Amino acid sequence: MHPPLPGTKAPQFVDSLPIHADRTAVVLPNGALSYRELNERVTETALRLGTERRLVLLAGADTLDSLVVYLAALRAGHPLLLVPQEPAASLRSLVAAYDPDVIALPDGTLRERRLLSAHDLHPDLALLLSTSGSTGSPKVVRLSRENLQSNAEAIADYLGIREDDRAATTLPMYYCYGLSVINSHLLRGAGLILTGLSVSDPRFWELFRAAEGTSLAGVPYTFDLLDRVGFADLCPPSLRYLTQAGGRMPPEQVARYAELGRRQGWDLFVMYGQTEATARMAYLPPDLAASRPQAIGVPIPGGSFRLEPDPGSGEDGEIGEIGELVYSGPNVMLGYAEGPADLALGRTVTELRTGDLARLAPDGLYEVVGRRGRFLKIYGLRIDPRRVEELLAGHGLASCCAGDEDDGVLIVAVADGPGADAGRVRLLVAEGCGLPARSVQVHVLPDLPRLATGKPDYQAVRALGRAHGGPEPSADLCALYSRVLGRPDVTEDNSFVGLGGDSLSYVEMSLQLEAALGRLPRNWHLLPIRELGAPRTGRRRRWHRIETGVVLRAVSIVLIVGSHIHVFTVRGGAHLLLAVAGFNFARFHLTGAPWGERRRHLLDSTLRILVPSVAWITLAALFTDGYDLFQATLLPSLTGRNSNYWFVEVLVYILLALTALLSVPALDRAERRAPFAFPLALLAAGLALRYDVLGARALPDAIVAFWMFPLGWAAAKARDDRQRLLVTGAALLTVPGYFGTGEWVREVIIIAGTVLLVWVPSLPGPAALNRLAGTLAGATMYIYLTHWQVYPLFDGYSPVLALIASLVAGVAFGTFVARVTRHFSRRSPDLS
Repeated sequence: MHPPLPGTKAPQFVDSLPIHADRTAVVLPNGALSYRELNERVTETALRLGTERRLVLLAGADTLDSLVVYLAALRAGHPLLLVPQEPAASLRSLVAAYDPDVIALPDGTLRERRLLSAHDLHPDLALLLSTSGSTGSPKVVRLSRENLQSNAEAIADYLGIREDDRAATTLPMYYCYGLSVINSHLLRGAGLILTGLSVSDPRFWELFRAAEGTSLAGVPYTFDLLDRVGFADLCPPSLRYLTQAGGRMPPEQVARYAELGRRQGWDLFVMYGQTEATARMAYLPPDLAASRPQAIGVPIPGGSFRLEPDPGSGEDGEIGEIGELVYSGPNVMLGYAEGPADLALGRTVTELRTGDLARLAPDGLYEVVGRRGRFLKIYGLRIDPRRVEELLAGHGLASCCAGDEDDGVLIVAVADGPGADAGRVRLLVAEGCGLPARSVQVHVLPDLPRLATGKPDYQAVRALGRAHGGPEPSADLCALYSRVLGRPDVTEDNSFVGLGGDSLSYVEMSLQLEAALGRLPRNWHLLPIRELGAPRTGRRRRWHRIETGVVLRAVSIVLIVGSHIHVFTVRGGAHLLLAVAGFNFARFHLTGAPWGERRRHLLDSTLRILVPSVAWITLAALFTDGYDLFQATLLPSLTGRNSNYWFVEVLVYILLALTALLSVPALDRAERRAPFAFPLALLAAGLALRYDVLGARALPDAIVAFWMFPLGWAAAKARDDRQRLLVTGAALLTVPGYFGTGEWVREVIIIAGTVLLVWVPSLPGPAALNRLAGTLAGATMYIYLTHWQVYPLFDGYSPVLALIASLVAGVAFGTFVARVTRHFSRRSPDLS
């Protein structure tokens, strides 16, 4: 093992790497690395860094090479300036400001600029981290090896990290929070799942499940993403805890996740920290997260708080004095650096004035109630509005910047003049701060708001954000959602599923959305409108992609109606529709929404099928021959009576049964904990009927066909190739023979459709053909209902004409029902 340079000592979590020997240190998408192998790489890189102490700048990323360089620099005693690789302008700014002796790239490349350091480096200096996100500020935090070691020990202690734990790198290593995950897990000989994938990427969950991950770390925005992707359904059984820091998360969201964890068997640790404290200063014990979600908790082991009276804050008579929160502990930084000369300094601070106003509650928990300074935490980044103003001033723009941490918005007021274009300013600020452009609101004003003293009026700037909300390219999309779903209360924070969208409205919404955006984002139905982007302008593309489920619905209804009219005889469409219905049920109804909301959504969708079906069949019984009012009850299939409407009847039975089933809290929790195993259990029950294990062939055939529904459900919940292969195998093994001999075409159609659902999310096609498929798919149920009465009117003239008339009539009836539904939706208040 390469020894540290004279006068320096590596942190224990680095020196102890060889002790953990063959335990897994790092899990990668293409394999794993043991502690022994990691130690060998660190030793080799430490030798490459040399025997003369130098300042190393690492443009860090979540790569194995970056991790190795970081550990090698600590082991050999080289102070490390750890910065993000992007944006390039910020990287160049820091290189210019600190003139590093060595520059290390994320791929492990070392660019040596000199053999001897140009700087006077204090013996205690180990790490330099930025405090202002990625704004390129030269002001950095100076951290010692003791800082890093003590904070890693404290975190490992209160989290109870074990050697069999595996944590995903959901946050970048150049961010103190993300780095603390690395340090604390290496200290205990635990594993790191090294990835740069977002939690919104399905590939992340495939990797996390395969590696049997035990913990996730996130800032508030991470938890927003978890909400959007349906985390409750994705949560693997190996998960032990989540941690949250990087800004205040709304108390109601904290409580909701704490309750979800209680139901699913994992803990939520809400934490508080700053880069100046290496990472962590406080944590909220997980058993208090549900009852005290507004608190930051208690100091970490080895740390302590005191409240410095703040004359401007006053006193809360119920809870106690409010003051600035001041922290002491071995993890408090050495001090700040604003240039190379400061690298020679030793400790210049002994305690940390956090700038946060806080109070101590009677139960011994600290609560942060505000800030003394103007720093903001947005998307987990610490943003200095002053630096943003300086950034814009460098482009000849006068500005005032403020923000809203709760809404995750940076508000920029810019004086009108040359170059003061809102789009350009938004791009400059977003790139300079490392923020998503949607979180930057720009207001171009004739004059900047000022107080009577001539100072900037930041309250007026914040008011601009509240009053105008900045540019809203998503406004047209809100109107689109409102029109399709019949909801007048749509905002850009809503998603399709959150607004009650289901399979009946999904097709129309997806087609209109693609027409508006020019593409259909993956999992768009789970994303808030603000995440979808702006409606496009310009030429329309001739070819688009259309979801496979939409194509299967359109093809199935054409096969059903055409076979009934004898234009051709290709059966299997109705049973395939049952599988597609199960697929859509899983996508639109089994989300991470609370139990009551899921049940209400299920009942609403069932009524959208039940009411028009009963109405149409009642009219058919009253005005045509061959139908009676008993059929309007949708009970014939349940009594064993043959029915033209067996598909609608069975679908209603299934939805009502599942609504009742999932209304049982224990079963609702079971489905959330095992989203793939749950439909497999129902499939097994259905197959017991299909194979007459219990003499179930006495049941009507329509009821026995139920097993197709959980087959499609399982297809939607399959998250990795192993699960997809299992669903594919189930279809290949169970469909053949179900319909008797000579039905191989029907069997091939059902198997092929199921395989497409599992493996092919979307299909390419001409825009015009996609629109036609979408129109038919959106009216599938209505075409099924009406074609029995429509096609006899035309069958004597031409079967093809009868087919076309049946499709057109069904689409017309569906349009009528949609308009009536929207009318009553707008008139009925939401009392939920």
